[in-house]
Amino acid sequence: MIQPGQNYYSLDGNHSSGGPRRIRITSAPIGATDIDGMRKVQVVTITRDGREIRPRWMRADQLHTTPTTRGGAPRRTGYVLEDT
Repeated sequence: MIQPGQNYYSLDGNHSSGGPRRIRITSAPIGATDIDGMRKVQVVTITRDGREIRPRWMRADQLHTTPTTRGGAPRRTGYVLEDT
């Protein structure tokens, strides 16, 4: 379940800044859907020093609880929940 305060890291492989991009959920999924019928959450990017920048809306289907798919294959896109 997606909740405010959770941190996720990127799986896209483009880590030019020395590590995966990290985001934090700032608002729970809204009930309304976008044009594709997907729910959205508000996120911010977390910098290396912990600052929150670049607030934006993101589709909730880009957020995953594990780095592998149901079939066991590694995910290649989206964001994965960090261990807390």
